[in-house]
Amino acid sequence: MGQPLKAIEMKGISKAFGSVKANEDVELTVYNGEVHALLGENGAGKSTLVNMLSGIYHQDSGTVRVNGNEVRFSSPKDSIAIGIGMIHQHFKLVDVLTAKENILLGRSSGLFRNSKQLTKEIRAISDRYGLDVDPDKKVYNMSVGEKQTLEIIKVLYRGARILILDEPTAVLTPQEIKRLFRIIRNMKEQGCAVVIITHKLNEVMEISDRITVLRRGRTIGTVDTDKVQVGSLIEMMVGKKVDLAIRKEPPAQPMRPLLEVDNLHVVGHDRKSALADISFTLHEGEILGVAGVAGSGQKEICETIAGLTKAEKGRIFFDGDNIIGKTPREIIRLGIRMGFIPEDRLGMGLVGSMDIVHNLILKDYQNQPGIFLKRGPCAEKATAIVRRLDINTPNIYYPVKKLSGGNIQKVLLGREIDSDPRVLITAYPVRGLDIGASYKIYDLLNEQKSRGAGVLFIGEDLDVLMDLCDRIMVFCVGRVSGIVDPSKVTKEEIGLMMTGGKEDAAHELDQHQ
Repeated sequence: MGQPLKAIEMKGISKAFGSVKANEDVELTVYNGEVHALLGENGAGKSTLVNMLSGIYHQDSGTVRVNGNEVRFSSPKDSIAIGIGMIHQHFKLVDVLTAKENILLGRSSGLFRNSKQLTKEIRAISDRYGLDVDPDKKVYNMSVGEKQTLEIIKVLYRGARILILDEPTAVLTPQEIKRLFRIIRNMKEQGCAVVIITHKLNEVMEISDRITVLRRGRTIGTVDTDKVQVGSLIEMMVGKKVDLAIRKEPPAQPMRPLLEVDNLHVVGHDRKSALADISFTLHEGEILGVAGVAGSGQKEICETIAGLTKAEKGRIFFDGDNIIGKTPREIIRLGIRMGFIPEDRLGMGLVGSMDIVHNLILKDYQNQPGIFLKRGPCAEKATAIVRRLDINTPNIYYPVKKLSGGNIQKVLLGREIDSDPRVLITAYPVRGLDIGASYKIYDLLNEQKSRGAGVLFIGEDLDVLMDLCDRIMVFCVGRVSGIVDPSKVTKEEIGLMMTGGKEDAAHELDQHQ
């Protein structure tokens, strides 16, 4: 049997943005009927490369061939017309429309297609690829997995035979990931070419046939998945061996309560309940993980503890004192530090136009005596944080906003850890960080735990939550569906709790409440 046809062949691809070379002489070949993973650290050039395939960017040099024919895209429409469909990490759907109406958006035929005929066509595509979505269901009523399925149907309906999925499992439960992988395998069997960009190496090993690794904008190599070890892939990605063991130290004994949240209720900006009847205890010397589908109340619990959001009712005890009603500054002085990393990393305490030193001064000025600020100690702290966290900056006086997202994150977390907090709240602290930096953060959190601090760790990756945390609190639509010992549950059980499928059994698993 001969080699399958090449769906994509990219040769000598280079792309620069000003003086920054995002891609340099990149090579990528993907065959029909193949699942091809694209690996690389943040800033390796993965997104730039696939954005050229989807018509968003145009290469400065090099050739792109699709099914053997050289192509030049001037817009995403050109890419779609030739059979390439891009599924972005952030879905491009209109919430108030139905699945059927979203599929038709942007089509020349508009919304005037025969509704029954359209439903029949959608069902045919769904049956062929093992997809399942109700054509008449509104997007705002769909789960994250259903929205992703709709995005896939949308590009297949437009004739796509080459699919590019950008971080497709980032916000899915374990059950939804299994379902997505079944869909991808069905598409592969139907002769489609599937390109997956992901940072989850265990998923790469499970679903892909071949892997291309990029590093600093260049192709390091392409390997067969069944002939490579995870350690070798990491070495290709970062250029050196990296120890991927997350060390979990036993929690402090005795487990003295440090932060106690009792019957907390918070109303969101839309006057709907954001948190309802939240109760839990964070102990000295423990890492308490928080798992949940995006938007389940993680942001609100962080901001309420930190005094940024007002609670409708309930109590939060820190060392026996109720801190509800206290200002953020009063809470910080008590020893509670929040390394909350939202999508807008510069929106929670860092001033982008200032350098690292002056961002430290902003945090320390209220504790300094007199009216004159001492820059020397803050400069020494900034130098130590840059060295300790390996922050990539020309110097400590470089504006924070000019750093990469991952380095901004390190500055923020480093500053909070430097203040020796008794409670450290970290929401998505490794989002946007490369592998080495992520494991450095895990080590730092373990250091905080070992010195007796209580750490509230809100994360996206269930594997990391289970390896790092002493207990995991699972959120589902603003409520706690259970607090579990990660050594006594499976990822699938946590996934069910995240979607409300295992509430009754969950509470008895809490070993410490």
